[in-house]
Amino acid sequence: MVLNIGGLVAVVVFYVLILAIGVWASKKSKKEEKKCVGTTSEVTMIGGRNISLLVGIFTMTATWVGGGYILGTAEAVYSPSQGLIWATGPLAYVITFLLGGLFFAKPMRTQRYVTMMDPFQQRYGNSFTTALLLPALISDVLWVACILAALGGTMSLILDLSSYYSIILSAAVAITYTLLGGLYSVAYTDVIQLFFIFISLWLCIPFLVLNPASSDVTFTALFNQSQQVPWVGELKLEDAGKWIDELLLLALGGLSYQALYQRILSAASPVQAQITCFVAAGIVLILGLPSIIIGAVASTADWNQTSYGHRTPFEQGEQGKVLPLALHYLTPPWVSVLGIGAVAAAVMSSMDSVLLSSASMFARNIYKNSLRKQASDRECLWVIRIAVLLVGLAGMGLAFLEDSVFAFWLVGGDLIYCTVFPQLICVLHCRVANGYGAATSYILGTVLRLLSGEPLLHLPPVLLFPGWRKNVSTGVICQYFPFRTVIMLVSLVAIPLVSLLARLAFTHNLLPCSWDILGILKEEEATALGGENEEEEEGDEKLPTAKEKLLAVSSTSC
Repeated sequence: MVLNIGGLVAVVVFYVLILAIGVWASKKSKKEEKKCVGTTSEVTMIGGRNISLLVGIFTMTATWVGGGYILGTAEAVYSPSQGLIWATGPLAYVITFLLGGLFFAKPMRTQRYVTMMDPFQQRYGNSFTTALLLPALISDVLWVACILAALGGTMSLILDLSSYYSIILSAAVAITYTLLGGLYSVAYTDVIQLFFIFISLWLCIPFLVLNPASSDVTFTALFNQSQQVPWVGELKLEDAGKWIDELLLLALGGLSYQALYQRILSAASPVQAQITCFVAAGIVLILGLPSIIIGAVASTADWNQTSYGHRTPFEQGEQGKVLPLALHYLTPPWVSVLGIGAVAAAVMSSMDSVLLSSASMFARNIYKNSLRKQASDRECLWVIRIAVLLVGLAGMGLAFLEDSVFAFWLVGGDLIYCTVFPQLICVLHCRVANGYGAATSYILGTVLRLLSGEPLLHLPPVLLFPGWRKNVSTGVICQYFPFRTVIMLVSLVAIPLVSLLARLAFTHNLLPCSWDILGILKEEEATALGGENEEEEEGDEKLPTAKEKLLAVSSTSC
């Protein structure tokens, strides 16, 4: 193959356009700083809570419609062992946005938090928040690495350009405009990127469907005459547990990422934050349809009629590249270039969001609130910029490891689902939750998840759940029971249960107060005394003491 000069020029022009919009948005953010009552760092992190409804919807949707969403959906539909029914991404993200709008957007925005970790820091303190934040930061770095690796593979296939160059170029552009304008640059570039994703992918569909090598996907949905099984797929009863587990992992795990709450907290009001989530749920589903169609066309195409070869992508172990392969071999060159532009736009729209969200949590919840409380706003702004640069460089460096990073990222997502998600529910909606319950749940969820094993990391399971299977040829054991969801539920129940037991033990003198290393008695006594000071004594009637109030509180439930 020869380097596709025309395609390369088109991609460079697209990157220049995105960079120019980022520079323009950075100037807009400077103007907003003068209008905003908040600090400069808050303008960088959450746009001064002044992001318009339309821009908020676009940036929310673009963050989730990333390279993994587009490429992964097409791969699942194409794969003979999966099919459409196993392409859980579109349905899962719809659930994420609906639940986010119903149960998480209003309490987070009403309390005027700046990051997702603020409620944890207010209730549990700095140490536990730092422990909870570390897996989220690591997962974000690996997320950046995975989507950059996916983009590098796609560009190398269509443009015949080394993946190293495409990874470095994409990372440099995303880091640059994120550094310049913070959330304003990220949000306004997301608008352009989302439009480009929508137009480019839908423009590719007619050329794919009308290609002589393609079959009628409406007929082959259930009756496939090609070498592969029907692309709709099949869900057997014995596989239902795994399907439910993967769906909930994406749907509920998606509620545990700072990128989601950065958009919620940037809204002008709680109602606007909820509307943003609800509208994004519909758009993300529409943007998943082109990937579904591309995967279906690829599964029914006669690859012998193309220059790809006599064997299908699945037979050659390239099902993960089925979307760029379909664009390259089933569409004209200029159409495939538009397709690669859509993938690049999707990758950058996710990458910039992850960079800013990780940097925001580190700068505010670790540096400002834990390490250097006297840090000025200007100092915090520079910490955000340095963190954006470091996360971007770390992700770019790990992107060259590809498969290994992808495995670690999946496990990181598992840990967030099993540990961070139940913590988030309780910190927002459970009054009895305290540090003892939160710490116990965190340790319990992490240990149970590691003991359940992970084939991607060659980690054998110690805990075998019902329905497990062993591959005869490889000897690898796979869990088909929804064990991740079970671990998440165990972690969720542990928080209020242990919190209540700890409170009862201290208030009833079952444990000495000197053992209260997390200081829940002092904290609750201060709250109770504060309430007493607001009441006026009437006659000789004796007011309840702080301890009596604590006993009353301990009888309440979550």
